[in-house]
Amino acid sequence: MITRNEAFELLKKYNKDPFHIQHALTVEAVMKWYAAELGYGDEAEYWGIAGLLHDIDFELYPEEHCLKAPEMLKEGGVSEDIIHAVCSHGYGITVGCGVTIDVEPIHEMEKVLFAADELTGLIWAAALMRPSKSTKDMELKSLKKKYKSKGFAAGCSREVIERGANQLGWELDKLLSMTLQAMAENEDIINAELVKA
Repeated sequence: MITRNEAFELLKKYNKDPFHIQHALTVEAVMKWYAAELGYGDEAEYWGIAGLLHDIDFELYPEEHCLKAPEMLKEGGVSEDIIHAVCSHGYGITVGCGVTIDVEPIHEMEKVLFAADELTGLIWAAALMRPSKSTKDMELKSLKKKYKSKGFAAGCSREVIERGANQLGWELDKLLSMTLQAMAENEDIINAELVKA
C-alpha cells in the first residue's frame, strides 16, 4: 500500500491551492477519526489515505472530477481499492462534463467518505463565520441552523449529505454531530499539517 507520505506528495503534485490542501487534510483527519470510532482502528491510516486523495483531480480537472482520478492515482502507485473509494465519493453526481459518476460506495469506509466529504466543507464554512474561526466551540444546534439556511454555503449539497447519511443508515443529526466532533478534535493537527505543507 502507498504510504501516507507518498500519498501526500502525490496530492501536492496535482494540488497547489492551500484551500484544496486544507480540505484534503481535513477529510483525511475525519476519516481516521471515523475509522477509530467505528471499530476499524487498525485501518485508520488506510481510511485516512482515501480521504487525503479523494479530490486529487479536482483542482486541475473540476469538470471531470472523479473521472481523471484513476489515471493520476494509478500513475502514483495507488491500489485499486483506494481508487474505487476515491471514485465512489462522487456516486450519483453529474460532473461538469455531463457524466454521472456510477461507482457505488460499498465498504463502510466509502460510505463514510461520501457522507463526510461535503459536510466538512459546510462545517468549515460555518466555523469561519464564528468569532473564534474554529470548530472547537461550535455546538450542534448552531451547525443545524446554518445547515437549514439555504443560502449558507450553497455550494455544499444538502442532498448529497443526506444521501450519505441514508447510505450509512444514520439519522442526519448523528452524521452532523460526529463529523463536527471529528473536526473539532483534529483542528490543531490539521492546522499543523497545513503549516508543513
